[in-house]
Amino acid sequence: MPTELILPLDVPTREAARPLLKQLSGTVPWMKVGLQMFTAFGTDWVREVADHGYKVFLDLKLHDIPNTVAKTVESLAPLPINMLTIHTSGGHSMVSAACAAQRETRPDLLLLGVTVLTSINAEELHGVGCPESPAIQVARLARMGNNAGLLGFVCSPLEVGALRDELPGKVQLVTPGVRPIGADHGDQARVMTPADAARAGSTHIVVGRPITQAPDPLAAAQAIIAELATA
Repeated sequence: MPTELILPLDVPTREAARPLLKQLSGTVPWMKVGLQMFTAFGTDWVREVADHGYKVFLDLKLHDIPNTVAKTVESLAPLPINMLTIHTSGGHSMVSAACAAQRETRPDLLLLGVTVLTSINAEELHGVGCPESPAIQVARLARMGNNAGLLGFVCSPLEVGALRDELPGKVQLVTPGVRPIGADHGDQARVMTPADAARAGSTHIVVGRPITQAPDPLAAAQAIIAELATA
């Protein structure tokens, strides 16, 4: 199965997002709705995105006590979403509770464990009390999350190869921090090209500004999808 492209709708208004939804429909399979738009426009916006024919990745990175996260998963389950994120750093009990709620309410929903954010490098990680490298921390969190029931993770493409060696083959790996050759890295600290991420074993890649800020977003998306096909 080819690696699929996810476009994050990290724009300030629905009016700015709607032309993208129309232009990219039928080309980009996934749209990611994150905290910015979910907080501003709520569940109705999620439904509007899904109504355009997209699979929806709801990226809220839930992180709280186990009962609160489990109840939040239950609350979100009726929405037309296909992926939902939690923070694996919430610990085994939190992850296990979230997975139990997902299995009970939406067996077809893929719950993704966020490992180490792609904006975080070794210095940042050390600053929050983790003395090891991002790669070691990612592997630790992914093993724990998989043992607690997760079948998907968000990680940098640089860690995908190692996780493929450690985790069951059915686990899906979603990778932000993907930039076409020559694109500005922005706030991403650990990056890889689309083709290299696909070869490493990413099942989905998240690419935003190289598409949304391109003069022709459709052409930019088509170029990335063509690159993925060659990998």
